[in-house]
Formats: sequence, structure tokens, C-alpha cells
Amino acid sequence: MSLPVTPADVASARHVLTGAVLRTPTLPAPRLSAITGAHIFVKYENLQVTASFKERGALVKLASLSPEERARGVVAMSAGNHAQAVAYHAARLGIRATIVMPKHTPIVKVAATEAHGARVVLHGESVGDASEEADRIAKEEGQVWVHPYDDAHVIAGQGSIGFEMLEDAPDLDVLVIPVGGGGLISGIATAARHMRPDIEIVGVETTLYPSMWNALHQENRPCEGATLAEGIAVKNVGALTREIVSALVSDVVLIDEPTFERAVNLFLTQQKTLAEGAGAAGLAAVLADPDRYRGRNVGLVVSGGNIDPRIVASIMLRELEREERIVSFRFSMLDRPGELGIISSLLGSLGANILEVEHKRHFLDVHAKGARLDVTVETRDRAHADQVHKALIEDGMDVVRIDWNSTGA
Repeated sequence: MSLPVTPADVASARHVLTGAVLRTPTLPAPRLSAITGAHIFVKYENLQVTASFKERGALVKLASLSPEERARGVVAMSAGNHAQAVAYHAARLGIRATIVMPKHTPIVKVAATEAHGARVVLHGESVGDASEEADRIAKEEGQVWVHPYDDAHVIAGQGSIGFEMLEDAPDLDVLVIPVGGGGLISGIATAARHMRPDIEIVGVETTLYPSMWNALHQENRPCEGATLAEGIAVKNVGALTREIVSALVSDVVLIDEPTFERAVNLFLTQQKTLAEGAGAAGLAAVLADPDRYRGRNVGLVVSGGNIDPRIVASIMLRELEREERIVSFRFSMLDRPGELGIISSLLGSLGANILEVEHKRHFLDVHAKGARLDVTVETRDRAHADQVHKALIEDGMDVVRIDWNSTGA
């Protein structure tokens, strides 16, 4: 079978990357293994200078340019990781770089790209709009187009990850890899299948952007919506990547947003590493279908760690609420001195730490002589939360547990 990228191409790319891109570790993750039932090994691409695997493909592509092409400069389109990777390595090689990004790209990503010396052009509302502008600039200014995924040099560069993972963990049974445009999984599959023809390779997309799924299944599911995994929120996959994925990838699965959140949180709390939504896709797939991976040696790639700290904080709080380590109670009580003190003392005696209190008097569904008190507390776990609730009722409190997902309060 003749494919656009060969194992020999990936091997050549490795020579280009040696000494210029970090050979990141592939390490066992015992805590994640205990949670999932699989034997998890993690490849930490978030340790690269720009915190993403994108450096590999970007450097291999830039290194392939002729002196004349380097003199013309390069143009790339990206909302984040590819932009920083191209800008960083273009600066290292003395190549002028123009990066086109959507208008609403977070300022932190724009600033990081500019810090590497690239000219940033903000254009359009979407990655598609930015891509069209980048194509126009390439034609008008004669710059070389550096595609984020549908390029043989880029795919070969990403494929170096596959060789490294199986060198460090040769007994892996399955690789579970994020899929956006398909460059990462295409490269890894090319290398991994060469070393281990029997290895299973599973691609992971967010349910909101099933672009590769559509391509493989001849379906037309919508690709739209706000997703935590914006790094793989791609509406159209590449022609080269589709061909490689069709030939070498065992399956592509779709994962929902809450599972991505849980995966990001577990990487942070259990592995002490920062993974962006797309970077946690492999773990999300294992969490979503643990029976498929139980007892098997599973390789995951933390493909990137560029995530907004505010999003991380939100995810951690949401996970605490899902685990019922943060719960809210609604008390209906008489509006008289000392009532709040009684409730707070009782909660304290039960080991619940009060985080927030909201006192409501002026609602029509509250008795004229009464008040409603919403109290958010920290508990040890779900069992402790149930124990606190039961004890409050047994003490004569008029109290209900608030489910913010269903009340709309």
C-alpha cells in the first residue's frame, strides 16, 4: 500500500528534530491506571517550549524549504499551537513569518505568537476565514504556506512521537490519539504500524466537531459549538490525513464535553500536569469506555498544555461539584436573630466547611416572616454530603439539596 507519508519519511524527520525539539518522556501513570482499570502510559508533549507537539511538524516543514523559499518567508493559519510553533522555529531559522488568526483569538495566544517575532494578522470570525486570508497573503506576497496538518513534512514530523513512544514503552497494546485535522494521528499511525503492525490505534474527536468521523463514515453531522477541546475543533480534515487514517487507524470515537472536563481535571490533580482540552482527549476516551481498555497497555499523548487558567479553575470547581465535594443546601427558616448562627454552628459540627451564603427575603414564594438561605459547603465526598443532609433533617431543619443543573436557580 502506497501512502503519502512513509516510515522512512518519519525516520528522516527525526534527524531534523534531534537537538532542536525535546524528546519528551513516555511514563507510566499509576494513578490514572487505578482509576481507569487500564495500564496507562503518557507521552508529555506539553513539555515542549511552546507546550505543544506542533513544534515537530512545523520545524520539519521549515527545514525542508530551499534558500529561495526561506527568503520569501512563510505564512500559517492557526488559533493557537501551530501559530506559536511556526513563529518560534521560524525565528530560530531566521525566516520571516506571518500568522493569520481569527479576530477573537485569546489575547494571551496572540501575544505569545508575537513574542516569537511573527507578524500576526487578525482576520475573520473562524479558522476557516483565517485560512482563506492566509491563502490570499501567500499568493499576493509570495510566501510559503505552512499548513497545520495536511502536509507530508508536517505529518512526518508529528510521526516522530510514534517512534519515541514505542521505543520507551514497547509493550503498548493501543494508542489513543486526539484528532483535529488528522496530522498527529496520521504521523503516529505511520510510525507505530511500522514498528508494531498489530497495534490498535484509536482516534478521538469531540462530539461537537466529528469531522474525521464524517469523512470515514460518509456522514454529515454538524461541526459547531463551543468546546473545551478547541485544538481539535476542525470542520474539515485534510486529504492526505484522511487517506492515512482510513488505511491505518482502527477506530475514531466521539466524546462529550463533561468527559473532556473530567480528563483535564484528572491530569491536573492526579498527574500534576496541565493538559488543554484537546491534550486530554485520549484519557477522555478511556474514561468514556473503560471496558474497551481494561487490563491493556494504553498509550496517551498530552498533545498540548495551552489552556486558559480561568478555564482550569472553572473545571476544577465543576468537578468538585460533580463529585459532591462542593454541595449547596437551601434552608427555609424564620427571619429572626440567631437563626443563621444555629445553622452555621450545626454545619461546622458536622464537618462541613461553609464556602458561600446567600440570604433571600424578598421573593414572593418566601413567607413574609421567613427567609430562604442558600449555603454552599465543602464536604469530604458524596457519602459525607449525604450524611450532612440527613443530620440537618434529623435536627428539624427545613432543608433541601440544590441541584444547580436542574433548578436553574
